[in-house]
Amino acid sequence: MKLFLAVALTMTAFAANSVLNRIGVANYDMSPMSFAAIRVAAGAAMLWVLIALRKTPAPVIVSPKRLAGAVALTTYMIGFSWAYQNLDAGVGALILFGALQVVIFGWAIIEKQTVSAQRWLGMFIALGGLCVLLWPSEIRPMPAASIIAMISAAVGWGAYTLLGRREADPLGATASNFLLCVPLVAIGFISRDPVAPMGIVTAIAAGAITSGLGYALWYRVLPSLQTTIAGIAQLSVPVITVAFGVLFLGETVSLKMAIAGVLVLGGIAVSLYAQK
Repeated sequence: MKLFLAVALTMTAFAANSVLNRIGVANYDMSPMSFAAIRVAAGAAMLWVLIALRKTPAPVIVSPKRLAGAVALTTYMIGFSWAYQNLDAGVGALILFGALQVVIFGWAIIEKQTVSAQRWLGMFIALGGLCVLLWPSEIRPMPAASIIAMISAAVGWGAYTLLGRREADPLGATASNFLLCVPLVAIGFISRDPVAPMGIVTAIAAGAITSGLGYALWYRVLPSLQTTIAGIAQLSVPVITVAFGVLFLGETVSLKMAIAGVLVLGGIAVSLYAQK
């Protein structure tokens, strides 16, 4: 039961990232760069507090792998923040997860991994869901710039995930990557536009709590989960995000979005089962 509650809390924190980002840049008119900069700085501070509290040696901060991870993390953070200027929280989460599936699958092809027919099927189902979600509609057209920004975030997160494979100290690596990411997004602090105090609060919460503590808790429970179970657990993030969007942001769930969500998450589930 403790493990289930820890996983549920972690997935809720990850879903809250989308909601907080949407509130900060859309409701409080923060510039995406300002939100990303404050989020990264708060996340780095929280993660290094956690590193200081543990009894193991401090991780290596600067290395080629850490620099690559910081660039990938920066791409994700900036793209994520820009996308939520015009995307609903739930729609953004579905685009992120669907595009991430394509990125990871594409890298498997580049590495010439053996890809089962079931995994091919899962990728095409998820891609079909993305096509349904992004298909032009006269009722409510999708903003192209925000879609491109979220796909860029998926590419960044996919690269970050691939770089972190077989990491001996994932919490230490994440803390180092966040710290190196700070100067890369610090240009956001140069903005002279007024920032609403509540916007700053949402950015700090997204960095310190739902990102910093969320990642720390995830790495704590991850060794207790089978790989497939861990992957399937993450499928709950878009679902929770949609629910939060409806409850806290007044967003609506269209039939098109529901169908796309079933296809995207179903395709990812098929691919994960194929890896079991």
